[in-house]
Amino acid sequence: MKYSEAKQGRTFIIRLEDGEILHETIEAFAREHSITAAAVIALGGADAGSKLVVGPEQGRSTPVIPMEHILDDVHEIAGVGTIFPDKDHNPILHVHIASGRDKSTITGCVRRGVKVWQVMEVVLLN
Repeated sequence: MKYSEAKQGRTFIIRLEDGEILHETIEAFAREHSITAAAVIALGGADAGSKLVVGPEQGRSTPVIPMEHILDDVHEIAGVGTIFPDKDHNPILHVHIASGRDKSTITGCVRRGVKVWQVMEVVLLN
C-alpha cells in the first residue's frame, strides 16, 4: 500500500453544457486552475454515442485489452472519481459512472468519451 496525506483546499461546482466531453472539459479546467489532485463527483445525463470502458477482455492477461460499450440512447448518470497527474504532470480524470435508462444500467470508465446530454453537474474537491 502507498499513501499520502492531503488537506482539502478549494471546492468547485462545475456545470457542464450539452455536447461537452466530460473528461476533456474537466481536465482542461484542472489545467487552467492548477489542480493536480482532486476528488470528483458527477451527476447528470450522458448522450447517445457516449463511450465507456467496461472491463478488460480477459481478467489478468497481458496486455490488457479494454472492452468498450457505446450508449445507444440518453442515460442518467452518477459517477465518482479522481484527478491525478500523469507521468508528464498533466491532470488526468479517472471517473467511473453508473449510467441507466429504463430498467437497465451499465457501469464503466469515462476515458473513451462521455458526451453531456443537456447538463452535467460536477463537484470537484481539491
